Amino acid sequence: MVKVNIGGVPEHFNLAWYLTLKNEEYKDEGINLRWHDYYEGTGAMCKALRDKEIDIAIILTEGIIKDIIAGNPSKIVQTFVQTPLIWGIHVGAKSNYKTVEELKGTKAAISRYGSGSHLMAYINAENNHWDLEKDLNFEVINNLYGAVECLTNGIADYFMWEKFTTKPLVDNGTFRSVGNCPSPWPCFVIAVREDFIENKTDTLKTILDIINNTTLDFKNIPRIDKMIANRYEQQLEDVREWLSLTEWSQELIDEETIMKIQKELFALNIIPEKVSYKKLTYNLRD
Repeated sequence: MVKVNIGGVPEHFNLAWYLTLKNEEYKDEGINLRWHDYYEGTGAMCKALRDKEIDIAIILTEGIIKDIIAGNPSKIVQTFVQTPLIWGIHVGAKSNYKTVEELKGTKAAISRYGSGSHLMAYINAENNHWDLEKDLNFEVINNLYGAVECLTNGIADYFMWEKFTTKPLVDNGTFRSVGNCPSPWPCFVIAVREDFIENKTDTLKTILDIINNTTLDFKNIPRIDKMIANRYEQQLEDVREWLSLTEWSQELIDEETIMKIQKELFALNIIPEKVSYKKLTYNLRD
């Protein structure tokens, strides 16, 4: 039995992994796949890849690109979710801020530097023509629970996180939503440590075959909407909206998209240089 450690956020996007693990599909192929939840998100998973705590990460595209350029010895082997992530922009329930425009120059709560919530704050600022030097300030809050504390107590002013994950906190009056900011590219990719790719290529291909077989037909799984609503404590109508907006992928992210993302990150001074497509990706079909 080959042991493999994989990490991802404990959100509805990753339910396909839970289902395939529950069905013991990897064990049937001699693979002991161990799932690790990363509530802190992208930054924590980048660190876990570097520290060899996990072999594979289901991770935000822009976050892993930034970290590979910064020296993370990993490669993107596949897009996982093809559609953009819809980032909700949230304030505390008692906040005086009513619009995104009013948040200019205030403090954003971020899980950590280099995380999706950090990078997307720059995208949102650019979309609103803010001064990236003067109008962005940050408070590190580690995870969603930290965001609740910081926004409730006025330590930070706004927080960006996936819209449907935070919807229950909007529904119960903890947060107020003031807008959305979709990522301008496919949101989740599968990243793998280079040494794992080199030494366990066949194992990796088997894992991808299993998960891709599930995501291909994910929306047609009987009662999948009710399963998601119950497991992630979401309203059924929200789940159905999310399903209608979300498309999975079984292909490697293309060069044009990779270069577009780098162009954007470079323009925002998030990455120091643009690198080649092969520096960031590995094609298992070559």
